[in-house]
Order: sequence, then C-alpha cells, then structure tokens
Amino acid sequence: MNDIVASMSRRAVLKAGAALGGGVVAAGMPLSQAIWAAEGKVLKARSSINPSTFDPGFWGLNHEIDIMSCIYSKLTRYKAGSKWEWELEAAESIEQVDPTHIRFRLRKGIQFTGDYGELTAKDVKFSFERVIKHNSWVKSDWGSLDHIDIENDYTGVIVLKTPFEALWLVSLPFGVGHIVSEKAVLTATKDGGTFGTKPPAFSGPYVLADWKPNQHVVLTRNPVWSGPKPGFDEIRLQVIVEPTAAARAYHAGDVDLAVISPDSLPAFQNNPPADTKVENYRALDFFWIGMNTEHPKLKDINVRQAIQWAINVPQILDAAFAGQAEVATGILAPGLVGHRDKALVPPEGNVEKAKEFLAKAGVTELALTIDCMNNSTYSAIAQTVQAQLSQIGISLQINSQDSGSFWTLGLESEGDRWKDLQLMLMHFASLPDPFWGMSWFTQAQIGISSNWERFRSERYDQLAAEAAAMNDQNARAKRYQEMQDLMENSGAYRFLTHGATPTVYRTTQMQIATRPDGYPLFPEFKPV
Repeated sequence: MNDIVASMSRRAVLKAGAALGGGVVAAGMPLSQAIWAAEGKVLKARSSINPSTFDPGFWGLNHEIDIMSCIYSKLTRYKAGSKWEWELEAAESIEQVDPTHIRFRLRKGIQFTGDYGELTAKDVKFSFERVIKHNSWVKSDWGSLDHIDIENDYTGVIVLKTPFEALWLVSLPFGVGHIVSEKAVLTATKDGGTFGTKPPAFSGPYVLADWKPNQHVVLTRNPVWSGPKPGFDEIRLQVIVEPTAAARAYHAGDVDLAVISPDSLPAFQNNPPADTKVENYRALDFFWIGMNTEHPKLKDINVRQAIQWAINVPQILDAAFAGQAEVATGILAPGLVGHRDKALVPPEGNVEKAKEFLAKAGVTELALTIDCMNNSTYSAIAQTVQAQLSQIGISLQINSQDSGSFWTLGLESEGDRWKDLQLMLMHFASLPDPFWGMSWFTQAQIGISSNWERFRSERYDQLAAEAAAMNDQNARAKRYQEMQDLMENSGAYRFLTHGATPTVYRTTQMQIATRPDGYPLFPEFKPV
C-alpha cells in the first residue's frame, strides 16, 4: 500500500561469481548479462521504500509495484498521462461479455526467462487464483473473483461471483494483475505460495539483476523480451527512505529522478538546479490519526471526539508539509468517486468543543500514546498533535519506530501488541477506484492487515458490498460518502491530508512517464 510516501507494509545479492538465490541466475539469465552495465543508458532514480517482496500475489508496499511492472507482464496497464485510463499490455484484446465475465486474448510470443516457455492462459489462471487460494493479505484486490476458465492457450474468461467495478482500475493494471509462470513458481515453492524476494522467472522488459536491502535495486534488459525495446539498459533504484535526504541525493547527482519532501519543494521551484524539471502531482494517498476503539482509555466515544476536535489540521500541514499539501475531507481524494466536499469535523477543530466532550466523558487529565514511523514528516505531525492535545489536558507520548516494526503493530498474528495501541499516525497510498481505499476498514480487516481502529459497522460493510458491485457512479458515490461519514462519526478517525508527490528530474537524462498521481511507469521512460 504505501510508500512511506506509501505506507502499507505487510510485513541476496549478485556479486561477481555469485547468484541471487532463486533470482536472476535461477531464472536462466547468464551471469555476464546480470553484471551491471559499465556503459549504456542508465536510469538512476530514488526508491522511497525498501522492498519486502517481489511477489505480485503477496505485495506489501505500493512502490514495490513500480519494480514488478518492469519484470512481469499484465493483461492491462495504467496509461501514462493526466487521466486515469488503462491500455492493453499482455492482452491482445479484452472485453466484458456480461457483468460477471471478462474474456481476454493474449499476445503470442511473450516468453518467461529460464526456459519456462511462453506465457499462456494457464499462467494467467494460476497467477490470479493463487492470490485467493493462499489467502494472500491482498486478496481483497480481486474483489469477487471466482475463477478463470481456460478456452485455449491464449484465451480465457475471468469469472466473477458478482459484478466488480474496480477490476478495471485496481485488479488488472496494478499488483495482483501481474502474471507469473505457473511452472517456475511451483518448482520454486512446491505449493504455489509466495516466493518472496526470489523470483523464479521474469516476463517483462527487465529482469531483477541485483538487490541489496537498504541500498538499491538494479534492473537490466530482459534478453528474451519480444515487446517494444525499453528505453534504458539499466534502471538503478537507490533506496532513500527519508524524504529530506532525497533532495540532497539529487543535488549530489546520486539520482536523476526523485520524489522529494514537500518542504524541499519551494527551494526547487524558486531556484531549480540546471536542467531540472519540477512537478508537483496531486496524490491519492491518505493520512489520518486513528484511535483503537477497544483500548480502555478510548472506549468512550466522547474521548475520541474530544481528540478529533482538538486536532487542528491546517497547523499540522504547515508544520509537516510546508503548506504544500491540502486538507483531506476523508479517505477519498478530490477527483475520485465518493469524494466529500467537506468533513463533519471542521479542519481547524475547536478546542472549547473538545473540552466539552472530555467533560462529558468525566475526564480531566489523560495520558495517551501515539505510534508512528520514524521519519521527519511523521515526527512533525506527531509533535504538532502532541502540542494540540496538551491544550485540552491530554499528554501524548510519541513512540517512533522503523517501518518494519510499525506495520506489525495492529496485526493479531504478530502477538498482543495491538491491545496496547492507542493513537496511531497512519498513511496509505491509494488507487483510482474508491473500492480500494475504502476496503481496508471493513470488519473483515480487523486484526489482519488494516482497520487497526477496530472499527465495526454492519452498515459500512453493507454499503461496501453494494458499491463494489455497481457501475452507476452516482449511486456508488453516495455510498462511499456515507461510509466516510460512518467512519468519522465513530470518533476513531481524524482525516489529515492526501499529501503530495513533488518530483524532480533531469531533462538532459530522461523523458518520464507517470500515472496521474506521479507514480513512475519505468518501462515507458525514454532517454534523451
């Protein structure tokens, strides 16, 4: 989900003479082709995440998909530009036969590395169904998928249990839509489960040539790729998690493309480095303060509402985003179906009203904790909230931690730490269909991957199911708006912002291609 600029985490190396276990050499790529290109066109870009997996059926971080889209094929992909559209990729054609059946025909000649043969409809069936069969934490991305019928080597039919509108802008062009080799994965895993960081075969324009955790990911051209030639011989993604460090890396020439921190943006706009273009894309992400409704200190809705009203969102955005991000009205960003014109609690809050809620709860002084990740943006948000809550007699202890530890806090599978959660600073990346952002807060998500607030609403779940099956966008919008009202009325959420994606790149090195929210589509980048 997220990269920190995208957050939602769910949870080796090639050297001269050594192989990436289960990776490049196991995929059949000659070692000589896996060595980094000493010459040729190299794209150097910042990666804001440290990848946790290269398996699209079990992906954990949104920016992992930037890599997967280079090394695997999908039936369709997002179209570069300012509008959310899709186009054909591995599919020669695709059509909706009726509300629950989508027929596709594959392009011939797409090969897997490692002598695993041509990509066929059997691989499509295996790739899509394994997400459900193995109960992947991202299986909700497939919505109502039932199974895939195979008609012949190149043609199949996606069969849904009920209509699923988000299939076109979530399932197919994003994470779970990537196609892996059935034979290669079964050889590597025996049962078709996750292969984690050791891909057994590739089918995209690039292959994974090198990966050093916390350092970099290197992609090189796929020698068996038969599609349009990608623009760069090598893509080198430098792992720079801390956003304030991205600007320094760009100035130093370590990277030629970077998403920078919002507080770095004014300097780049006013005095950009030579041959640099600055873009500030409107993000779909959503930041919020969540509250564990089952914690003894937060069970009283009046306490939660006091916190909602004590938080002044514009102050937070000035402190953490240098005023470069806009106030959010809910989960869904402007332009998405179901976006609300305004939140129920005004952005500035109201300290006196917050005190009234505390008095109603019979609370005069209260000590709470807030958990967040340990980078500058999250620290600034947490410290601002700390100061704001002190105005109503609430002391707030900030628990900062690395992303690996943070993203296990609310998972029941990781022990009982979820019981100690009180306030939490959350950040998810999102996708253009509202289903995706809203799906994380159903009762089914409690204790699994999200819904750390342990928010329970039968009405919310009913509306989520109805909206997912509709193609009437006005009717969908009304349901998603009501769902956000239910979240806010629970007192468990204080919506903050959708963030921004300020991006800088060298015009002498590349022509970029991005989604409307600024996420890179690396296979379509061109050298200058």
